[in-house]
Amino acid sequence: MSSQLPSGPPGAPGPRRRPNLGIVDALVQSSFLVQAVLDQAAAEHDVSIVQARLLGVLRDREPRMAQLAQLLELTKSSTTGLVDRAEKRGLVRRTAIPVGDERAVHVMLTDQGRELERKFTAQVTRRLMALAAGLSETSRAQLSKALTQLVRYDAEQSGVDLDLDPGLAHSAPRSE
Repeated sequence: MSSQLPSGPPGAPGPRRRPNLGIVDALVQSSFLVQAVLDQAAAEHDVSIVQARLLGVLRDREPRMAQLAQLLELTKSSTTGLVDRAEKRGLVRRTAIPVGDERAVHVMLTDQGRELERKFTAQVTRRLMALAAGLSETSRAQLSKALTQLVRYDAEQSGVDLDLDPGLAHSAPRSE
């Protein structure tokens, strides 16, 4: 899925470049770029990618454990283990839901978790914006719109409510 062919001997014409990678290669190659940024930031902040996803999900919501499992596409047991480990590090806490099922809990960031999430997000944002620096403002807006549509379509197909409206549909979780 390389964007260019290997170059030949010295003096030979340079590598041939495809004018457009196509949707599949472009998505795969861009996912490698984004994953590399996330991997480096996660390593620098001593968190796993899944823990970084947890922090990102909790940045602007306090979901129930079942909702969290759905958003992270993990099984309930994997989500419980993930939250247990994050709780031991002081990054999250669980709070009982005041009305209804006494067994249900919300998960929220602690001050320490919120600070780590802010630093991680700022670092990732700087690096991803540097990757997008070669795009015009119009191209960045178009890319943002297209990727938002892609993410929302996938969430809809998976039965995941990205906005955490009350009636979360069930989706098949993945194991960690």
